[in-house]
Amino acid sequence: MSKFSIYFVRHGQTYFNLYNRMQGWSDSPLTDNGINVATKVGQALADVPFSHYYSSDSKRAMDTANLIKREAKQATDDLTTLPNFREVFYGYYEGDDCSRVWSLVGKQYGVTSLHELLEHINIEQTRDMMKTIDPTHEAEDNATYWTRLNAGFDYLKAHHDNGDKVLVVTHGTTIRSIVSHFAPDMDITTGPKNGSLTRLDVDGDTIKVVSYAEDLI
Repeated sequence: MSKFSIYFVRHGQTYFNLYNRMQGWSDSPLTDNGINVATKVGQALADVPFSHYYSSDSKRAMDTANLIKREAKQATDDLTTLPNFREVFYGYYEGDDCSRVWSLVGKQYGVTSLHELLEHINIEQTRDMMKTIDPTHEAEDNATYWTRLNAGFDYLKAHHDNGDKVLVVTHGTTIRSIVSHFAPDMDITTGPKNGSLTRLDVDGDTIKVVSYAEDLI
């Protein structure tokens, strides 16, 4: 049975982050601050003997992973991209103002942010609610989202064992969702900062959240 650790890092700050825009499958470049943070995270993790480096296939995640990998003292393999660890797809609301979208999704609760909405419902429900109000109904619902995410975990389990440590650069809501799924009692109302670390230990079918949204710099 596979036994290894996953170091999930949220990508560096992007322009959509800076402008408070919904950034799911849409993308925007890293800001200068985002580049600086990714570089410092790489320096903070330089001594961790990662057996492999992964990221989602979004450019912001790939760029962050490559900046982290550049600072590593032992990195030799190429970066592998896993679409399974993309951010949630927001459908019609991709690129829209975050406050406007969350006020629409959580209208009955009078909220303007995901942080506020998570004080009323769980993160799984937010996905289904967004798909319901999406005029195109193309936003990703929770079942679809977890089908692809579980496939990503299955891939890692098939390729790692023996106490491996692997880095996966992914996204804020995805990290929140993973933590909520495997540690439902953990408070995720506050999201992980850009460049923060969330670590999971995998032991066969058992996945344990060791830390959430840890600041590295």
